[in-house]
Amino acid sequence: MAKSNKINFLKPYITNEGIEVGDYTYFYSFNGEQGLKEFQNKNVLYHFYKISNNKLIIGKFCAIADEVKFIMSGANHRINSLSTFPFEMFDEFNDEHDLICANPVFKGDTVVGNDVWIGYGATILPGIKIGNGAIIGAKTVVSKDVDPYTVVAGNPCKVIKTRFDNETIKKLQDLKWWDKSEKEIKKLIPLLTDSNNNL
Repeated sequence: MAKSNKINFLKPYITNEGIEVGDYTYFYSFNGEQGLKEFQNKNVLYHFYKISNNKLIIGKFCAIADEVKFIMSGANHRINSLSTFPFEMFDEFNDEHDLICANPVFKGDTVVGNDVWIGYGATILPGIKIGNGAIIGAKTVVSKDVDPYTVVAGNPCKVIKTRFDNETIKKLQDLKWWDKSEKEIKKLIPLLTDSNNNL
């Protein structure tokens, strides 16, 4: 159990079949438990899962700050056609011919890896893939994929730095500590919290 009523594991509050959240991932909400209950509606936007079939998949041990927004594919409009209007979304234009519009703009699943820290007010655009161990700075607009163990910030996001050298990143990716049992993770905590980064 968390030591603050404004922070708690997110998974138990998710009922939307188009959202998957891994174990131990938490969401810090200024609105406490109410914010956790509303996450899937207020922080995951334009998510028409039954139409687009795109999921939001968040890994284990992630830290998500308040006001983070995941913009899903339902927010996209065609820009290569004569009109950007989403006719397929409205019964008025589908009642007789079951209209199927060309070129739907679905970007695929939005996937956040494991052990990712997403700072206050960041916005994740549709179909983005964020690698394990990445850090997303506060108010960042993530408009392109983020490599594992990379720090990004800004609008649009820019790489600030890579957290570790390639050898350490490979060892962490191979270790997959987030998939281990609680007992194994407890034994690894001294290593995982060591600022000398000695694997």
